[in-house]
Amino acid sequence: MGQEDIVQAGITFDPTRRYVRVCEQRPDGFIEFEFAIGDPALCVELMLPESAFHEFCLANAVIVLDPATPGQGDWAARMNSASQQQISDAG
Repeated sequence: MGQEDIVQAGITFDPTRRYVRVCEQRPDGFIEFEFAIGDPALCVELMLPESAFHEFCLANAVIVLDPATPGQGDWAARMNSASQQQISDAG
């Protein structure tokens, strides 16, 4: 899909939009979350203490997305699951 196709489909990348999806509020006071700029599907996973998380969200004027379903935000678990699927598909 070229850039022309994306523009024609009405999909635009807006680098001024920032998104946060909480993955887990840990018992040790840290919050695991996904942070994205421009497109919520392109994100990084971060972890901050709760007070720093709230400051981060305010500083970035984030759009808060629905919380992750269990395991949705766990990159290692997703990669492990995908690798296990590839192994079983190869057999």
